Amino acid sequence: MRAAVWYGAKDVRVENMPVIPPGPGEVTIEVAYCGICGSDLHEYADGPHAIPVGDPHPESGVAAPLILGHEFCGTVTEVGGGVTGVVPGDRVAVEPHYRCGSCPRCLAGEYNICRRFGFAGLMGHGGLAERATVPAYMLHRLPESVSLEQAAVFEPAAVALHAVRRAEIRPGETVAVLGLGPIGLLVTQLAARCGAGRVVAADRSPARRELALRLGAAETGADLTEVVGGEGADIVFEAVGSEGTLRAGLAATRRGGRVMFLGLTGTVSLDAFALVNNEQTIMTSVGYRDVYPELIRLVAEEGVDLAGIVTSTIALEHVVRDGFEALLRGEGQIKVLVRPGGRRP
Repeated sequence: MRAAVWYGAKDVRVENMPVIPPGPGEVTIEVAYCGICGSDLHEYADGPHAIPVGDPHPESGVAAPLILGHEFCGTVTEVGGGVTGVVPGDRVAVEPHYRCGSCPRCLAGEYNICRRFGFAGLMGHGGLAERATVPAYMLHRLPESVSLEQAAVFEPAAVALHAVRRAEIRPGETVAVLGLGPIGLLVTQLAARCGAGRVVAADRSPARRELALRLGAAETGADLTEVVGGEGADIVFEAVGSEGTLRAGLAATRRGGRVMFLGLTGTVSLDAFALVNNEQTIMTSVGYRDVYPELIRLVAEEGVDLAGIVTSTIALEHVVRDGFEALLRGEGQIKVLVRPGGRRP
């Protein structure tokens, strides 16, 4: 099979790889689509960050070089021993969290913060390939009313929905979103469905602001404080990942309000005196848990179009030029989907 394999920073090669047969509890799928995530882009640009080099990941048993891609879906082709619930021919979305199932957090149902946490496609072989073999617990069967293109966006939508749930939006609250990449746009789309009275958004890109309006934002602008106005937002979702934008999010939050920090960055410095005096709360969210069934329901029963953030679909052979490099150049792309088979399913 053809696969996009990470060897190092700026060294991703599309090459022939053997199909990995499913072992006990595993399933092999023919990949229909695989999205390129910001995490993939970081690994391509200047990794490794999460990719294991040397010692393999404890759940996957894999170290670099490995097949990238954790936003994927497809059709089951083969099942390993002991697998129930899916059969060859089933269309599935992949929830790519590795989990051990036995640590305190897993036993509490919080498998997204498992002590052996990881993602297929970052800590093990993923979906930027014609075939992918994953643990059966990662799979969610799709009804006929949910297209594979919609399912390809479930992974970033799951990140957004988990964050929205953790924020515990109260009816009528003003929600602000800072940063309109894929996650920020999906938060914008989903927040109103979870009780927000008004959703506003900020980004420097006019095109992304226009898309946010189509996805449900009441107002957008380049400066979040100006867009929010008044006393500030009840909750701000920071979806950029920098010290400056976290500070901007706090500045746009009312006294007693909350900031949900979703962006990935290193050490930040904040004015703790102001944070305490304003009685503001900073929350974080990583990955997701127990959200895929709700995403399937939203698409199947309510007709929510999660694929509205997709800006291009490319062939696997062109993933470096038209995927990673195009995203690094900022050529107006938001979400790029890859078709490993080179055809639309």
